[in-house]
Amino acid sequence: MNSTQKRALVTGGSGDLGGAICRRLAAAGAHVIVHANANPERAEAVAADIAAEGGSAEAVAFDVADGDATRSAIESLLRQGPIQILVNNAGIHDDAPLAGMSATQWKRVIDVSLHGFFHVTQPLLLPMARTRWGRIVSVSSVAAVLGNRGQANYAAAKAALHGASKSLAREMASRGITVNVVAPGVIAGRMTDAVFGEEAIKRLVPGGRAGTPEEVAALVNFLCSADAGYINGQVIGIDGGMS
Repeated sequence: MNSTQKRALVTGGSGDLGGAICRRLAAAGAHVIVHANANPERAEAVAADIAAEGGSAEAVAFDVADGDATRSAIESLLRQGPIQILVNNAGIHDDAPLAGMSATQWKRVIDVSLHGFFHVTQPLLLPMARTRWGRIVSVSSVAAVLGNRGQANYAAAKAALHGASKSLAREMASRGITVNVVAPGVIAGRMTDAVFGEEAIKRLVPGGRAGTPEEVAALVNFLCSADAGYINGQVIGIDGGMS
């Protein structure tokens, strides 16, 4: 890592989508901090892949739902310098119809996607503001826009990111910091492939196919670039026409 290289933290960077985002940001020149919780080995593997391609990366592991653990991890990272790019990608599913959903299912999904957003983002803001440049992108879902059966908890958590991000964009814009949301639809990967067949995807998606993690990563990378400096407070769908 060199002194002018921007540092990027990607939560949930060990998954299919998070890994693609990490690789794209690294290819664009950032030093990428690949975050994981339950699968630190996968984060290490993503960081190793980036290094093998000539990029710069490291892996970290902590539970974004645990405020104290997250703050400690962020403080350690900030001792190495400011983080000017943040991608809030961590999230989980625990699906059930609301009538049969347990309080544990509701709270855990909210804890990771929404409280995790606060736990990670809040301690990074003032150090980022001191540099007068920053990019914050949160990964939501088409479910937050359209709703989805069995996902009231997930849709609620992701929709909350929209309002939080729009508010934060207004708070930080004068410091050269943009805050945006991307809302993917059906994206190919381990989780999607286990749920959707080809015919189901054709019925759901006007575009007739699942998107790829690389397509989402390209959008996230653009929003994290200098070229996107006047895009702020936006929720951008990437869903093949679903929304």
